[in-house]
This record gives sequence, C-alpha cells and structure tokens, in this order.
Amino acid sequence: MTDVAGLELQEGKKIPRGWVVAWAAWDWGGAAFNAVITTFVFTVYLTGSLFVDPSLRLARDAEADVHGPAHQALTAAEAPLSSGLGLGIAIAGIVVAVLAPVLGRRTDGSGRRKLWLGINTAAVVVVMVLMFFVQGEPSYFLFGVILVGVGTVFYEIATVNYNAMLVQVSTPSTVGRVSGLGWGAGYLGGIVLLLVVYFGLVVESASAPGTGGFLHMTEAGGLNIRLIALISSVWTLVFSIPVLLTVPEIPALDRGERIGFFQSYAVLARDIARLWRESRNTLQFLVASAFFRDGLVGVFTFGGILAQGTFGFSSGQVIIFAIAANVVAGISTFISGRFDDRFGAKPVIVTSLVGLIVAGMAVFFAHDLGAGAFWVGGLVLCLFVGPAQSASRTFLARITPAGREGEVFGLYATTGRAVSFLAPLLFSLFVAVFGAQYWGILGIVIVLLVGLLLLIPVTSTHRQKYAER
Repeated sequence: MTDVAGLELQEGKKIPRGWVVAWAAWDWGGAAFNAVITTFVFTVYLTGSLFVDPSLRLARDAEADVHGPAHQALTAAEAPLSSGLGLGIAIAGIVVAVLAPVLGRRTDGSGRRKLWLGINTAAVVVVMVLMFFVQGEPSYFLFGVILVGVGTVFYEIATVNYNAMLVQVSTPSTVGRVSGLGWGAGYLGGIVLLLVVYFGLVVESASAPGTGGFLHMTEAGGLNIRLIALISSVWTLVFSIPVLLTVPEIPALDRGERIGFFQSYAVLARDIARLWRESRNTLQFLVASAFFRDGLVGVFTFGGILAQGTFGFSSGQVIIFAIAANVVAGISTFISGRFDDRFGAKPVIVTSLVGLIVAGMAVFFAHDLGAGAFWVGGLVLCLFVGPAQSASRTFLARITPAGREGEVFGLYATTGRAVSFLAPLLFSLFVAVFGAQYWGILGIVIVLLVGLLLLIPVTSTHRQKYAER
C-alpha cells in the first residue's frame, strides 16, 4: 500500500466516457431529494399553513388583515414549524457525523462501495415514497420532519460512497471538470424535475380552481405535493441505476484481522491523531470545510422557506425561482470546473465564499423590499454555491491515498456533519429570538464566515499526503 493519492494512480489512464456519464447521472437523480424534497417543495410544504394549528391560523389571518398583504414577518403561528424542521435536520446531521467515517472505511476494506451506494440510495427512495402519507394536517408535521431527517441520513451516507467514486472516474487533469459535471448535472436534473412537477401538479389551474397543474390534481390535504414525493422517488431510482451497472466495483483491501463496528471508532481516533501529526494541512481543510459546507447546505435548505415566509412567494413562485436558481448554479458549476483544473480548488472556494457572504447580507437588509430583492440576491447566492461545493470535493480528491477514498470522504462527511447542526440551529435560534424569519439569514452567514476564516491559512501550493496506516 502506497501513500500516494489515489488520483495520482489514475495519471495517464483513459476513463471511458460512459463511466463519467453514469457517475454524473446519480447526481442528476439525487436532485429529487436535494432540490425537491429538502429545498424547494416538501420542506416548504411542511412549514406552510396546512400544518399550523387551526386556532393559531385564525390569529395569523387576523394579523394579515391588520397589516395588509404586504406584511412579511413570520407570525407566531408559523415560527415553530421552521424551528422544528431546523431541529430535525440538525439531529440528522449528528447521526451522519457518528456513522459516516466508520461506514466509509468499512466499504473501502470490503470492496463493496458500489453495493452500499445502492443500498443507501434505495433507502432514500423508500423514505420519499413514505412522504406521500404526510397529509397536510398539524398532526402529521412530526412524521414529515422525521422522514426528512431519516432521508437526510441515508442520502448523506450514500454521498460518501458516491464522492469516493470520483477518483475512479477522473484523472488529475480532469477531476475538476468531472466533479463540476456531477454537481452541474444535479442542478440541471433539478431544473427538469421541477419543471415537470410545477406544470404537472403545482401551477394553479385556471379552469379548475383548487387543483394544481395540467393533471388537475386537488390541493386538498397537500395531495399534489405528496404526489411530487412519489415522482421524486421514481426519478431517483431510475437515474441511480446507470452507475451501479457501469462503473466497476473496487477490489477488497487485505487489512488482516477484521475489526468490529464499535472497534472502528477506536481506529478512527488513531487515524485522526495520525492525520494531525503527518498531514495537518489536510485536517485544517476538513475543519474549515465542515463550517462552510454547512453554510452552503443552509443556503439551499432554507432558501425556499425564506422565499415563502419572508418574501411572500407562493408555492408555485418558489418552484419557478428554484428552476432559475438551478440554471444559474448549474452553469456556474460547469464553468468553475475548468477554473478548478487550471488555478486550483482553493481560489474557487474563497471567491465563492466571499460572494455568498456579501449576497447573504444583501438579502438580509433587503427583507422589506419584496420578491424582487430575493430574486436578485437569491440568484447571486446560487451563482456561488455550486462552485464552492464542487471545488471542495476536488480539493480532497487530490490528496486522498489510493484505496482510502471511502474512509477519507467518510471523514469529510463527519467533519461536515460534526457541525452540521450549526446552520439549522443558528437559523432556528435567530428566528426564535427575534420572531422574524429573515433573521435566520444571519445565522447562515455567520457559519459561512467562520468557514472562510478557517480556510484562509490552509495551503494549496503542494499536494498534502494523508498518511498510510
């Protein structure tokens, strides 16, 4: 076993284009959970008026009558929904932090990386099917939050194995473009699916009021939104199949005596200690990325909620914005991959984080300016999210040793999830303290700023080595 980065072993190889396309197709399919479930449709549905207690809903309507239709402050009736969802996502992040590195390491050793990608993806599909049963009533809110949390856990664990496969489908000279292709495919997949569900099930039918889309599906009890969850499950299932059939499984590693699941945590502790001694720069990057990636997740997780609760978007308008947001993010991510290969990942990440912080503060101060302000500020935010995500993945891929991709990306997920409660928690805390949803923006910006400050000392002038054990 050599301590060279696994990507270095790909030098000079010709990767079949079909492998790359099949790998990126998983991201295309994953857009169903990322864009539709956790960002622009299902979580917006969960924090909407259907889940407000009827007595509190009357108070909210009375407040709207007093303040007029332009009143944008989140009411006392709806604030607990956003806070509850944020808490559920935070708990899911803690579970991922505990499980990701051990599961990633074990899939490396067993040679079953692709198998576990398939198993965890299937679990996500099942969770989305169950979301169909979350009726638009207050008594179903907790069930909905639990499903979002469980789906998040399985999706993040699947992503550990998916990210580890990046080294199998790229070379040192193409890793930025391939990573950008995957992220871009995810955004574009989100666009296509959002268009399908918007025109099919969401846009209000002029000929049949109270129904959504050209399918004229009733909106009662959130049935049209629940059907979107079913469509999303099929979407994910179909587009996850190519990578499972096309990209070869990795060989199993001979690590001598097998260790138990709980013993793996002791090994993990030794791994981190060795990483601190022999590749401190890598550990510093993992810590910095933990913060800024949590902020990036927060931008998308709460983007749709802010659009509806603070800037007055309807459900249909949220989806239209989501389509535009994914177009902007997809294009910028495709382009950033070439900058990544030419100039390195760190300049791309730093530029993106600065842009995100500036745009986030602009949205915060423009909260009273209506939908137009969110359209401008929100799209600028989306311009920088994808490049930061993609470049972060390639930075790590360039320093990961051969055969340890699942382990290192598991650690990547763990360090990310170790603080993944911060953005949801700070969002919820600011909302609860100040009683207005737009204050949650500051919580997300703070997390991004901390990540940027921690990233600045990380060097990228030479390739760091993650030491062989």
